This record gives sequence, structure tokens and C-alpha cells, in this order.
Amino acid sequence: MAKNKKKQQDEEKTAASYYQLKTDAVDRLVNAKDAPAVSEAEIRKYTSKGKFHIPAWLKIVFIKFWFAGAACYFFLWGLGIYIQGLDLMFALAVGLGIVNDLMVTKALRSLEPEPGEYDKWMMVTVREFWSIFINVIYAGVVLYCVFQTYYVINVLFGVDANVTEAETMLGVEPIMFGLFYMGFDMLLITVKNTFIKIFRDAGVKFKTGK
Repeated sequence: MAKNKKKQQDEEKTAASYYQLKTDAVDRLVNAKDAPAVSEAEIRKYTSKGKFHIPAWLKIVFIKFWFAGAACYFFLWGLGIYIQGLDLMFALAVGLGIVNDLMVTKALRSLEPEPGEYDKWMMVTVREFWSIFINVIYAGVVLYCVFQTYYVINVLFGVDANVTEAETMLGVEPIMFGLFYMGFDMLLITVKNTFIKIFRDAGVKFKTGK
């Protein structure tokens, strides 16, 4: 009799414990809306598989390099047999601006852990109908720097009189062009970020009076 009573008490305790666990689980689900928000970056940290991780800056510079090289291939090489000189440079600047506005910016936005986190890697951070015109103008500035670099390199290589012009000329091709374009793009963006930081720090000092 005592055994049956003890067994019944154990079963009641087990049922009570099970009921308590279920109740706690329901309470946690009900109160989940009050839980602190978890950032996308934090979620990716625990859900990413494998130990191999490509740094964000490497993805960004590769995207910039690849699209610049592709624009060189399609616009400079593709249109080079039809137009020459300044017309070709203008077409390339327009192509680079469109590619940057519609493709590069979109690719970077899709990779950023939080909205606006990759603004520091872009010259034009807004995405409006008129941003494409700013990107075209900016592409023209970067393109000018790139071709000035080609000119300086060819002049320096051409100093040796014993070498023919064909051997000294550094031709424009997608890989080198992409590297030069990406390099000047990052340099100008760094200058922009530096000026923004200077003005922001000056504004803070002005408000605090320090």
C-alpha cells in the first residue's frame, strides 16, 4: 500500500514538473516581444558555418576592382573600335558612373550587416534618381586620375632611349585599370571620410565649448 502511495506521489511530482516546464516555455514565448533586439551581425556570427571568413574590406575592394575592370572591358575595349579620344573617355565615364550607381552600390548594400554600415566605403551614399549623375561626374574625376597615372608611368618608362616605344608603353587593360580605378576611388573616399570626421569633431567642440 505504501509503495502504491509513493508511486502515485512520484507520478504526481513528475506531472507537476512537466506542467511547470510547459508553462515556463509558454511564458517565454509570450514575453519574447519584450526581449532585446539582436543585430544581424550578431546573428551571422553564430549562424555562419566553417572557420574560413573573408574580411569585409576584401569583399568590398574586390567588388570595386571587378566592376571597374568589367566596365573597361565592355566600354573601353568594346567601343574603342567605333569612337576615339575624348568621346571614348566620356562614354567610359558614363559607363563607370552607371555601373557604380546601379551595381556596385547595390552589391555593397546587400552585404552590409546593418543599414548604412558601408557608407564609409562609398563616395555617393544616397540612392535617388539624381545620384546617377553624381556618380558619372565622380567617375570622370577618378578616370582622369587613372589615365594621368598611365601617362606618368609611360613617360617614366620612356626615359630610356635604348628601349622602343612599343616596349615602354603600358597599355590599358581590364586588370590593371581595375586596380588603378579601385585605388583612386578608395583614396578619394578616404579623403572624404577624413574631412567629414574633421568637421564632425569641430562641430562637437563648438557645441560643448571645449
